[in-house]
Amino acid sequence: MTAAAASSATASAGRDLSALPKAHLHLHFTGSMRPTTLWDLADERGIRLPRSLVDDVALQVEPTRRGWFRFQRQYDAARTVVDSEAAMRRILHEAVLDDAAEGSGRLEIQVDPTSYAPFVGGLTPATEIVLDQADRSEQETGVSVGIVIAASRTRHPLDARTLARLAAKHAGRVIGFGLSNDERRGVTSEYGPAFAIARRAGLLSVPHGGELLGPAHVEAVMDHLAPNRLGHGVRSADDPALLDRIVQAGVGLEVCPASNASLGVVADPTDVPLRQLVDAGAQIALGADDPLLFGTRLVAQYEIARQMGFSDEDLAALAASSIRISAADDATRTRLLDGVRDWLAAPPPAAS
Repeated sequence: MTAAAASSATASAGRDLSALPKAHLHLHFTGSMRPTTLWDLADERGIRLPRSLVDDVALQVEPTRRGWFRFQRQYDAARTVVDSEAAMRRILHEAVLDDAAEGSGRLEIQVDPTSYAPFVGGLTPATEIVLDQADRSEQETGVSVGIVIAASRTRHPLDARTLARLAAKHAGRVIGFGLSNDERRGVTSEYGPAFAIARRAGLLSVPHGGELLGPAHVEAVMDHLAPNRLGHGVRSADDPALLDRIVQAGVGLEVCPASNASLGVVADPTDVPLRQLVDAGAQIALGADDPLLFGTRLVAQYEIARQMGFSDEDLAALAASSIRISAADDATRTRLLDGVRDWLAAPPPAAS
């Protein structure tokens, strides 16, 4: 069953998942873009988007199976429309609005300012635009917003150090440092010094790992990048000893079922080993990854879990876990956890 079919089949079962307070810890800046915003920005600039991107985004009800390289080409094509401060602000604000509509009270969104720096005067202005808009959007919506500065595996490790220093300079609203893109690229250990810079500034270490590569690479990430959370990390389920290491270290896993299926990590979103990870004691935060390309947002990931057999009590526990492993302040964390308890205490809808 596809993510969209799971959403449709389970939308009326149990309590309203959009009312469940939760934290969204795995969302990429460009990939958060609304399809309507992509069309608007492309039209304004006279950009002709690739046919494959137009078709895949238009067919959101049935997310397309795509390999990594197709996905990356489409992501790069979408990024070509983000060439101004106004576009950057619009994308971030809409991401916060969309999260608010889905019950997310805490959003930690990843951005690589390198992609936008040429259009706004450099890395520092690009970063400060994002931070300023995060302030504005938080005040307008009430959603607590943190920023993760993410380096790319497609660039030299020295570039990652530059970004880590930039992230450290803005520690506060910037809450973490990440490493994204194709985990088969680069040598993980060579990014260790960048993560050391970030950790010294008190930032969370939140690299990707355990999506396209298996347990051996997760081990390398654990050894060299000292993660607080792993982006994806689902392949750790292939090695019980590794999974136990992750659990004992308190490393959170940002699990994104719909994107894992779309990229071929699993055959179907419901094949993600979520139950195995939870039963092992892993701390989980469900995430949408790149809704623009994968066709589903945050609530749909909870609906997929429900399709796997997760009860409302289980789903509330997942939401609470996402809040606890976030970088939200104590007041926000307490407020959201109280909301989870209230959601679960309310009577479920009557069976039709």
